[in-house]
Amino acid sequence: MVRVGLAIVLVTLLAAAAGPALSPFDPADQDLARRLEGPSLSHPLGLDELGRDILARLLVGARISLMVGIAVVGVSSTVGMLFGSIAGYFGGRVDDVISRVIDVLMAFPGILLAIALVAVLGPSLTNVVLALSVIGWVGYARLVRGQALRARELEFVQAARALGAGSRRIVFRHVLPTAFPAVMVQATLGMAGAIIAEASLSFLGLGVQPPTPSWGTMLDAGRSHLFDAPHLTIFPGLAIATLVLGFNFLGDGLRDRVDPKMAR
Repeated sequence: MVRVGLAIVLVTLLAAAAGPALSPFDPADQDLARRLEGPSLSHPLGLDELGRDILARLLVGARISLMVGIAVVGVSSTVGMLFGSIAGYFGGRVDDVISRVIDVLMAFPGILLAIALVAVLGPSLTNVVLALSVIGWVGYARLVRGQALRARELEFVQAARALGAGSRRIVFRHVLPTAFPAVMVQATLGMAGAIIAEASLSFLGLGVQPPTPSWGTMLDAGRSHLFDAPHLTIFPGLAIATLVLGFNFLGDGLRDRVDPKMAR
């Protein structure tokens, strides 16, 4: 499962990086005379409603999806690990305050909160990353908090405390490393969630704005051509499903290796 997921992710990364080599067409070039044309030798995935090459636009959209996923997971995991480790290690009022903030954020449906934030801030790629990070860090914080509660009672942590090590050193040198395997699994699965969320916001017109290609905006543009040009929605939908499936396979496989008790 890890190998299959890793293969899908690596192929997508290589395809996004080598976009111009795989498709010689500019994603913004229009050929209105051939609009809605199906797959052919010159255009393997066909043309959209403005005569633009779908393969070229999919490759650029892959860069957008991967960039958003990496940015959201990077910000969310960093913030979540920081607050989760502080809450779990120090406990008491600090834990109560951080836990209540987490509970409040988790009380809202994630995608609805993201839609509200982007609607207030304005549609853009930066605001999408910000909105998804605001709701994304709580999962990492809860995970790391539980790991920190367990780690602070371990013998090597108590030994470090007895030797006079400061709280900062104990948290960053002893507590956080015990949570890295679980965070790595969560981050892999979080990439899939971030990609779906970005596509959803773009589909609703709250994400990447035209003419920049995005898998979500491509799905939205193809809604009015489901019957006369189904390739407009089939290929972006397959791209989203395949990449998300790859990250899920990778995350599930890593989870089984990190915690063999959960292996099927």
